[in-house]
Amino acid sequence: MSEFDARAGSWDQDPAKVARALTVGRAIAEAVPLAGLRVLEYGCGTGLLGFALQPQVAWVTLADTSEGMLAVLRAKIAAAGAPNMTPVRLDLLAEPLPEARYDLVCSLMTLHHVPDTQGILGRFRTVLAPGGWVALADLDAEDGSFHGPEAEVHRGFDRETFRAQLTQAGFNAIQIETVCEVTRDGRHYPVFLALAGRD
Repeated sequence: MSEFDARAGSWDQDPAKVARALTVGRAIAEAVPLAGLRVLEYGCGTGLLGFALQPQVAWVTLADTSEGMLAVLRAKIAAAGAPNMTPVRLDLLAEPLPEARYDLVCSLMTLHHVPDTQGILGRFRTVLAPGGWVALADLDAEDGSFHGPEAEVHRGFDRETFRAQLTQAGFNAIQIETVCEVTRDGRHYPVFLALAGRD
């Protein structure tokens, strides 16, 4: 059982996580016209961001690799009676790409857990329909204290380096702004939202 499987049942009990997803969802809605869009939330966990976007879009596919998170998500979708939400187990770096194409790919606090940043950005562009957008919220570069020195994760992202990676992956119209912050053990960690389009 992974760490995320073990934490899935209590994930939504953290009001800060719920509030962060709502904040990021509002920021995306202010920047991207959501009506009628087909959305992929990658690394969705229990779907907090997807649920924030769901009333405004045509369809949300919610992808994760944690079966524990997906089990919680399936129960939430059933309880909400949300017919336009589909949970799937998907690792875009290790598995064949889905045939579906999306108008928006979004993630919240996921990319620092993905080893190959350039690779995943390229996969995001491939599954986007022409004219589609990515909306990626994650940690600014930090000193490793967020997860601790033993964690095998990125220590956040330098914004200019991330901008260059988005450009290399074929994105344009890139905007990166602070969207919220995470407070942990008395320290404040800024979270950015990177918006970018593809032709």
